[in-house]
Amino acid sequence: MSPLIWLLVVWGVLTAALVILLIYRSTLTMHEDDQLFLDEAEAHMEKEQAEIMHKVERLNPVVRWLGATSGLLILAIAGLAIYQGLTQVPQ
Repeated sequence: MSPLIWLLVVWGVLTAALVILLIYRSTLTMHEDDQLFLDEAEAHMEKEQAEIMHKVERLNPVVRWLGATSGLLILAIAGLAIYQGLTQVPQ
């Protein structure tokens, strides 16, 4: 197989992982409130919100890394495809 096919497979796997993480992060943030007004009876909700924010904060660097890697990889794929197209000898 050509290097272009391998790069496309790797890009597809990375992008699929990125999409799955973005969906997961959006489901977490759906349960997050911007502002809570709690009394002592609802103090457990504050802990739940803190846990949600901790999960989101742990996901953010991974999402950024996968997004940047996916973007750079698609640029490399495009460059390789253009290079192969330009250097191909017509018959």
